[in-house]
Amino acid sequence: MLATPDLAAVAALIADPSRAAMLAALLGGISLPAGELARLARISPQTASSHLSRLVEGGLLAVRINGRHRYYQLSSPQVAHALEALALVAPAPRVASLGHSLEIEAVRKARTCYNHLAGRLGVTLTQTLIEKGYLLFHEEAYELSQSGEDWFSNIGVEYGQSARKRANFARTCLDWSERKPHLAGPLGVALTRRLFKLEWIVRVEGSRGVKVTPFGRQQLELELGMEWPG
Repeated sequence: MLATPDLAAVAALIADPSRAAMLAALLGGISLPAGELARLARISPQTASSHLSRLVEGGLLAVRINGRHRYYQLSSPQVAHALEALALVAPAPRVASLGHSLEIEAVRKARTCYNHLAGRLGVTLTQTLIEKGYLLFHEEAYELSQSGEDWFSNIGVEYGQSARKRANFARTCLDWSERKPHLAGPLGVALTRRLFKLEWIVRVEGSRGVKVTPFGRQQLELELGMEWPG
């Protein structure tokens, strides 16, 4: 008997295309009801209910009950990290229609990777912060410089000193679509949360995609000299 975690059990849960589609829909760090997940996976509500029960029992999803409604979300950041890692080696999605092509491009352009920015926007923003000297790149992690600390503070990013002491405070996350790292960890989460609050970025309804607002484009150029065509 192997003295290692049962990878086959997790792989079996993810292997079903419908369950994989529902897991992918939740990678944006959001909670969705069963009906919406059924629609996104293109299956009946009854079939979705069975799949969701298996994912909850298998520890990949958590469920929150609000009145008569059940909202599902990934059970932990570790699940999101595992799914993102699989995306790095998974085949590219097959384009089924023009609408599907546009959806794929939107997700590649800008999205949330569970709770931090990813896609071209996440990679470009991270690279800009490095070029400005606000972040120092150290292979598997970033270091926040003094000028970077000042800039993050000036735009109201709050992360707490206890988070700063954690080893993963400003870790790198290899972007599956760009094949380049972007900022993750508590610092990446805090920055993303602040950009949403400032309304520099907003979520794309019905998708894990994100878009930069006209005000956000103006501020990114003003603050960082960063031009974003989105």
